[in-house]
Amino acid sequence: MTDLAERTEQPAAVDRLRLKPVRGPQQGWSLRRSLTVLAAVATVVALVMVGAGAVALATLSDARHRVVDVIDPAFREAEQLQLALVDQETGIRGYALAKDDAYLRPWTDGGNNEIAAVRALAAVADDPDLAFRSDLNAVEAASAAWKQQYANPIITAVRTGASTDNLTPQLGKRLFDAIRGSVFALQRDLDRASADAKSDLDDAASRLQIVGVLLAIGLVALLLVLAVGLRRVVEGPLSALAGDVRRVADGDFDAEVRGTGPREMVELGADVDAMRQQIVSELAAVREATDKLNRQTQDLERSNTELEQFAYVASHDLQEPLRKVASFTQLLERRYKGQLDERADQYIAFAVDGAKRMQVLINDLLSFSRVGRLAREHVEVGADELVAQALANLSVAIEESGATVTAPPDLARARVLVDQSLVVGVFQNLIGNAIKFRGDAPPEVAIGLGDDGELWEFSIADNGIGIEAEYAERIFVIFQRLHPKDAYPGTGIGLAMCRKIVEYSGGRIWLDTSVPAGTTFHFTLPKLTPTPAEQT
Repeated sequence: MTDLAERTEQPAAVDRLRLKPVRGPQQGWSLRRSLTVLAAVATVVALVMVGAGAVALATLSDARHRVVDVIDPAFREAEQLQLALVDQETGIRGYALAKDDAYLRPWTDGGNNEIAAVRALAAVADDPDLAFRSDLNAVEAASAAWKQQYANPIITAVRTGASTDNLTPQLGKRLFDAIRGSVFALQRDLDRASADAKSDLDDAASRLQIVGVLLAIGLVALLLVLAVGLRRVVEGPLSALAGDVRRVADGDFDAEVRGTGPREMVELGADVDAMRQQIVSELAAVREATDKLNRQTQDLERSNTELEQFAYVASHDLQEPLRKVASFTQLLERRYKGQLDERADQYIAFAVDGAKRMQVLINDLLSFSRVGRLAREHVEVGADELVAQALANLSVAIEESGATVTAPPDLARARVLVDQSLVVGVFQNLIGNAIKFRGDAPPEVAIGLGDDGELWEFSIADNGIGIEAEYAERIFVIFQRLHPKDAYPGTGIGLAMCRKIVEYSGGRIWLDTSVPAGTTFHFTLPKLTPTPAEQT
């Protein structure tokens, strides 16, 4: 085909508009400041709630400590003191009646227990919540008076055998009743302190429950405040910005993108809107360039179609007058050969040869114009069948040149879906060129097969005269020849035809410039896609 590159104008370069975001005055809090304030408020509220809970818990712990660790032990020691005094009084009465030292054991044990109980009570007698020092002193004084005026004199009188008439039971009862009164006063004070402490404990527990409920309410309120604050500071402005961006993404490029809320959101909205304006500007330029390119493409396609039609029509129209010229020049050659002078015979031979070459050139040009224009049925065929048909067509040339053509034994596995006659022409042309452009030695042609993923890669290698690497692209241009026509016959359309057929079939063809001698061509064809049944 005629190269129309000079008729295709390149689209003008698109000047991209670089827009800088225009930002208003820095108003409003920044996102960091807003979040910091929210965090500070939440922290203060949380600390207040934790502090209130800690105070309530400390109050409860203190009240419990007074009840469990101070008042209850003091109350038990007071009871032990009362029992110790009663044991002593019981021992004295028994000893006075039986006059047996064995009855003094309760007296002795009770005295020891009294000492221990008084010592324990004395340790907490000055506690502000108890303050029973005077009661304890009264108990000790009454106990000492009873022992001095009654108990000890009875023990001495019994042991010495003296008279105990003056130590009447009424005296002992009166003195011990004083002890009981002091002990009861002590126990009343302890009961009062215990009741107060338990009341404080109940109050502290109630306060802790109230504080717990308030903490729960405060926590929920804090979470709600944080949620509302974050929604107002972050989610709301971000959702609004996202909505504007989605409108632009849906195709409304004229919709303005505006940020609200914190300063960062406003700046982000300004940046996105600047990007939108830049995209709108560039899109307009791209659309204009695309429209221009589409118009040029349509013009090029129309021109190519017209050229193809021209080549086809011209080839047909040239056939008839050319056949006449060829026929009559051949008649002249047969009828008048030897009757004219040698120069006339030479002229006639030139005319016959030119007419024949013109016919070959027109037929080749006609075949070239038909590739891809006349849609013929594509059939599934193996590469071995294509090569076999090409070799059959070249059988005379192979026999005359003594050429040797070898093919891999697994060539049949390469199945393709192609226009069979066209691809046979590719193999025939490449193998024919290998035979035509041979050196002094008999031609040796090797057909190769490779697996290139989704493509089959074929190669045609020979031991001929070779092609310089600098001509690797030129040889595929129509009518390009590297040798004079009297040295190697041909029209210069063969390799251009091969490229057009291979590309029409979905592959590509190239010259291997890395081989040291001879010529090697490679071309690819798509593999036959297996059906689902074949895949399973």
